Parts: sequence; structure tokens; C-alpha cells
Amino acid sequence: MRDILRAGGAPETTDAHGVPALCLAVGAFDGYVAEVLLEAGADPLRPLPDGSTPILRTVTSGNAGLTAGMLRHTANRLAEEDQTDLVACARRWYETGAEAGLRQATGAPGPAESRRITDRYGYNEYHVITLGGASVYDGHGAVLTCLEARFGVHRSFDDLLARAVARGDGSHADWSEATAVLAGRLDEETWEAALALRSDLDPLRRLFAADLVRLFSIASGPVIPDECPFERRALDVLLPWAVEETDPAVLASVLCGLSGLDDPRIEGVGPAYRAHPDPRVRVQVPSTLRRTRYAYTHPEALDVLAALARDPDAGVRRTVCEELHEFEGRGTAVADILAGFLDEDDQLVRIKAVSGLADADDPRCVEGARLIGPVDPAEWPDTWLLDAVSRYERRRDG
Repeated sequence: MRDILRAGGAPETTDAHGVPALCLAVGAFDGYVAEVLLEAGADPLRPLPDGSTPILRTVTSGNAGLTAGMLRHTANRLAEEDQTDLVACARRWYETGAEAGLRQATGAPGPAESRRITDRYGYNEYHVITLGGASVYDGHGAVLTCLEARFGVHRSFDDLLARAVARGDGSHADWSEATAVLAGRLDEETWEAALALRSDLDPLRRLFAADLVRLFSIASGPVIPDECPFERRALDVLLPWAVEETDPAVLASVLCGLSGLDDPRIEGVGPAYRAHPDPRVRVQVPSTLRRTRYAYTHPEALDVLAALARDPDAGVRRTVCEELHEFEGRGTAVADILAGFLDEDDQLVRIKAVSGLADADDPRCVEGARLIGPVDPAEWPDTWLLDAVSRYERRRDG
């Protein structure tokens, strides 16, 4: 799309039916193309023949990332009436439900198809509901939360908590947007409300608290942009919580929070869970080592990583490779771990293992490159990882 625009293509180009390219991108849930069009001057408030606008269609789509992207390009052009209409649309779809709303919109009979996806643009998880040839994401709760926060509607902690836990899904966009909005407040009221949930009997509510504490610990203050005012307080909460927590999902969130902090007391926390029965917990262990004095060079840390590199869960193994392939202090032990990933089923893991070996000047990268297999060039606009072996060979040959 960028190439088309550079060649003189107009950002407001329409198809044969008069639908603007921006609306086509929204219909395809393609946030990257939509962003390119918006940057080139496509109008998110352009009136359409059916009485809608691209931004209204985005709200209907149920995609919170797309909605946030559109809002960034509306500046102060949205009148109060426009804001009210967008919020009302999001609330209507949220209260009706994505499937029922799509059924009303299309009039199509028969069962709807639902599949779980991770949106590449916003990194949120949704279900895509398809019926009668039309599709929507089921993130209208997240869209509603996003719009209200942008337009100055201050929802209470309990309102956003209820909206997040309604699905019983701590990975869904409705949850992510609620925690992001609350963490963005960085106030004592929200902090205390989160801590009050730490001892709740419902693990889902404890998970909400753990996610919030983690987000508070990395959020910069409004006065000093690089200062995280709750970082030290979060550490004092998360360290004992990691020892006490029994629910795997909550424990994983607590460990994830600790992995973003820097304190010698974290040293013994991660390795203690190297053999935890739940992979959601084990997958957090490598990143908890990153911030300690071990820094992937201490023998004990390497023993932990070597064990996790042979973990039965592919996600755990992938995380170890992800952590090590860019580690600058690669020694023989790290290279040996990376070499163990050369026969992984996941091609991306093989690519990163080869890249890490090449950057460490380990000759095993040459044979490893042959094991990568065919690569689709369209999926690799940046070939830095793929070119690692060529760079190694040039260094080797002087």
C-alpha cells in the first residue's frame, strides 16, 4: 500500500462500489494498511452513502486497536454529537453481543462461525464471528472502554472490573483494554482497589489485580516521563505474592510483573518454578532471569535455561530461544542451547536459533541454515535475521 501511494495512488481511492480504501482495510481488520492510508490523508470522518463513516464502521467492527488508530487521526474534529454516536454504537453492540448484533445487521439465518485470533495490529485476542459473509470481532467491550476513556467518561474501578471479568477470559481484548485504562490513571484510588483484590477468593479477580500491579510498575508518571512511581511499591507486592499464589494463571502474571523489575531479590524466584506443572508458569522463568545478576551467564541460570530448552511445551522452548538468540554475551553454553533448537518444528524458532549461532560466530549456523527450509519472502520484508549466516561467512572469510 505504501508503494501504491508513493506511485501517486490517492488515499481516498474507492472500489467499483464506491467504498473507500480505508473502509476496505477496516473490513479486512487490517490495522497496518489503515494506518498507512490515514497517514497519507484518508479521512476517518468521510460521510459514506449508507450514512456511516469509516470511524463508525471501525467501532462496529469490534476491533479496539483499529478504533484507537482512527481516534489518533481525528484530532479535535469529533463534535460532541459524534462522540455520543460512537459511544452509543459501541454500547449497543456490546450489550447485544457480537453474534446477535451481526445477525441483526445481516438478517442471515443459520449458525455463526467463531474462531479465536490474536490481532497482529493491536496484539489483543478476540473471537472473529462470521455470518452471512460478514465478520466482526467480539471486542465491543474493549471499544467502548477505549472510547469512553478518550472522550473523558470516567468509569469506576468496579465498572471496568465487571466489564473485564464478564467473559472469564484474562487474555481477551475487553480485559486488556480495561486494565490498560485503569493503569493509565496511576492514582492511589486505583492502586488500593487493585491491592484489595489480591486476597479475593476468585482467581479471576486476583488475576485482574496482578495484571494491574504489573502495568502500574512499568507506567511512566505524567510529570517525569521516565519515572515509574509505583515500581518499588509493585516489587514489594509481587515478591511475597509469587511465593503465596497457588493459581497458575495468577502466578504467571505475578512472575511476568517481576520480570520487568530489577532487584537482586528476584534471583531465587524464577528458578524455583522451573519444574512447575503448568507451562504458563514455566514460560515466565527465562525472563525473570534477565533482570538479575545471572544475566544468562551464571552456571545456575544456564542450567535452568538448558532444562527449559528441552521442555515438553513448545511455547516454553520458543521463549528460551527468543530470550537467548539476541543475548550479547553468548558463550559456548548459550550456543549449545541454541543449537538444540535447529530441529524445532517452528520455523521461526529455527531461524532465530541460526541467527543467534551466526552472531556468536558458531560454525553450526551453516548447517542450521540448511534446516530452515523455504521462506516466503513476502513474510520477511526485513531480512536481517535471514542474512545472519551470510554476515558470519563474510567475517569468517576475512
